[in-house]
Amino acid sequence: MKYSSMMHATMIVAGILGGIALVGAWVAGENGTFLGFSSGLLYTNALNVQIVAISAGICTLVRRQMEKENPSSFL
Repeated sequence: MKYSSMMHATMIVAGILGGIALVGAWVAGENGTFLGFSSGLLYTNALNVQIVAISAGICTLVRRQMEKENPSSFL
């Protein structure tokens, strides 16, 4: 499996998890909880996981460009 494909899968999973955390924070309300987590923690987790998803997406774009320029490279 190519490195860009692994990063693309990471981006998708992180994006979905960040979206779930964000929806959970909205459901929890201002001072409530969702699945035992406070809304503040869920907002923070959603932000951090979305940042990971964005960075994985950028890594995917860069890596795919590198693979186009030099198809024989693996890493």
